[in-house]
Amino acid sequence: MITLVSMTVAAQVGIGVETANINASAQLEVASTTKGFLPPRLTDSQRDAISTPAAGLVLWCSNCGTSGELQVYNGTAWTNMIGGAASAVPVAVSLSIGDAYQGGIIFYILQVGDTGYDADVQHGLISSTSDQGGYPTWSTNILDQTDATGDGIGAGKSNTAKIIANAGSGSYAAQVCADYRGGDYSDWYLPSIYELGLLKLQMDTIGGFTYPPDPMDIDMGMIMPTMYHLYWSSTEYSFKEAIIWTSNYNSPQEKFGQYNVRPIRTF
Repeated sequence: MITLVSMTVAAQVGIGVETANINASAQLEVASTTKGFLPPRLTDSQRDAISTPAAGLVLWCSNCGTSGELQVYNGTAWTNMIGGAASAVPVAVSLSIGDAYQGGIIFYILQVGDTGYDADVQHGLISSTSDQGGYPTWSTNILDQTDATGDGIGAGKSNTAKIIANAGSGSYAAQVCADYRGGDYSDWYLPSIYELGLLKLQMDTIGGFTYPPDPMDIDMGMIMPTMYHLYWSSTEYSFKEAIIWTSNYNSPQEKFGQYNVRPIRTF
């Protein structure tokens, strides 16, 4: 006959320390001069989902306070490590179109279905507060294919990089935007034609736009400057043309044309 006996052995545990040298008051001792102790990292909702937490349970709340917080359960509530009230999750700032933000003015906030949309964090597009660079050409290389054909949200950023890689240094539309430092940000770019279309919808809210008269109307003696808003987009149409944005339509124009430039950036 075999008899099974259940036994529990009480022993101290040492990590990085010899068992014989573990402090007599410690059940577990960790020793290191190069690393620290890393507790479980949970969001506040994950923490609150713990079933019947034990008094003394310790964790790092990753989204509590401004930068996260080490917290302990006191048997009744979660507290900070000195027994004070646990920091709450900061209330997100609600941003709106027309708000001054990060060096410019918000003109679009990402919606469900947009690339980069996050239900928990607002993202969108910011316009500079004014036009930049006078009336530059689209590129210094007016007969080169750059493959800057993107036309969606965020596409202007990659378009701008492609144009600059092709044209090099100079005072042209994409470079003017890349050189802009509104709010000390260095990620401004020449918008794609779709991004310009979104900006067009908010012209009155954003302000600072230039309204040059159309040359044909000047020739005909019918100057109607408020009807024309001629701006370069970063979207290339062909080896010699890129698309401009006007008040009424989008049109391919030769790259040596001189039009307004409005830098934008994402947030």
